[in-house]
Amino acid sequence: MLKQLRIKNFKGWKDTGAIRMAPISLFFGANSSGKSSIGQFLMMLKQTVESPDRKAVFYPGGKNSAVQLGSYQEMVFHRDPENKIAFDYRWSLSEALKFKDPLSGQMFSGNELAFSGEVELSDATKHLLQVSCFKYRLLEGEAQSLSIELARKSDKLEYVASAEQYSLVRKKMRAWALKDVVRFYGFPDEVVAYYQNADFVQELNLAQEKLFNSIYYLGPLRTKAERLYTWGGITPESVGFSGENTVAAILAARDRKISLGYRRPAKPLEEIIALKLKEMGLIEEFRVNPISEQRQEYEVKVRTKGSRDWVDLPDVGFGISQVLPVLVQCFYAPAGSIILMEQPEIHLHPSAQSALADVMIDVINSRENGTDRDIQLVIETHSEHFLRRLQRRIAEDAVPKEKVSAYFANIAKTPATLEPLQIDIFGNVHNWPENFFGDEMGDITEQAKAAMKKRKQTKERRETSV
Repeated sequence: MLKQLRIKNFKGWKDTGAIRMAPISLFFGANSSGKSSIGQFLMMLKQTVESPDRKAVFYPGGKNSAVQLGSYQEMVFHRDPENKIAFDYRWSLSEALKFKDPLSGQMFSGNELAFSGEVELSDATKHLLQVSCFKYRLLEGEAQSLSIELARKSDKLEYVASAEQYSLVRKKMRAWALKDVVRFYGFPDEVVAYYQNADFVQELNLAQEKLFNSIYYLGPLRTKAERLYTWGGITPESVGFSGENTVAAILAARDRKISLGYRRPAKPLEEIIALKLKEMGLIEEFRVNPISEQRQEYEVKVRTKGSRDWVDLPDVGFGISQVLPVLVQCFYAPAGSIILMEQPEIHLHPSAQSALADVMIDVINSRENGTDRDIQLVIETHSEHFLRRLQRRIAEDAVPKEKVSAYFANIAKTPATLEPLQIDIFGNVHNWPENFFGDEMGDITEQAKAAMKKRKQTKERRETSV
């Protein structure tokens, strides 16, 4: 789970400042305020980690990628090629990282890792990316066990490794330069060959890859519902960037059972999805049926409130088909997942948007096979109703305030700032930005003034006519 994130010189952000990441992390702001850029940056790093090209510092994306960010000049702040994109983040490890220095015999361990990196255009070519430096810190709580850094020598595409609280010992052989870096984060194999006791850096590389392999993304534009779905028995990795694998995920997970909290009964995933749709007031019943035993085609049938008839998914409100991938992704994702979502509330009426917040609380509390699923939700949203329900649940102690983190992209300042919303234990927000969700009180006041004026005019016309 991500604990902290900071991004500098990326798109509209000169500096996001330190972002506290919680099990439910929310980002609000006006259109084009930069809130989407935070998720885009994480997805770009994920794409880079999963790219087959080990020398690609960043992979901005292609035709079928979650994000397509273009060239470095298009993604760097103010499109200034002299700017360096810098970033750091900290995350908890599912299993503590432990290793022993083979020379001293000293043990090192930590339950969290912190990473910082800096990327720039090459001085020589001005069109190739290069890593200026990166650094790992192994942490046990707030105490640092060790740190190790790889930094580029000035004016050369060569690197030098250095460590704190750990003594790197060079092998007795002819020295050679460290020239290659694995993507934006990886120590080259030469580091292990160059030092007698640097094998542990491979575990740092692996931990980085595990982090980004655990990230899943669902965009704001989901595929429309179909009358028939084909499934060949394949287990999809996720519901897909636009929810195209939603029904396949439901079918592949029919043997999985999810509990919505400690000591709450575990139920089949499909039943959980149907229950959540019902609690949101969208349907009464939901099921996925095979067309026949001889065919690999399935239909999604829904019974809406107040009706006895079962209908196909395309025959009900558009909002149901748009929120279904959200629910399935949240409960389908494997334990330890980080789920990035843009506007999960899209096309839902206000009551359902509020209820969706309750679903998200259930997601972070959910368990499978007797253990916490440890899901983290990173959500970009425009919904006041979603936030209001979370505030209420914090006041009711249904979710601790520490498990909710909310930020507002403020473009009233130059450069833009990312400001944390200060939510207390009573669910109150102490630093509401002006007109955060529109000028509600202003609209009410102006409506009252207009109504009074209209009544006065009507009365005067009546008196004149008499």
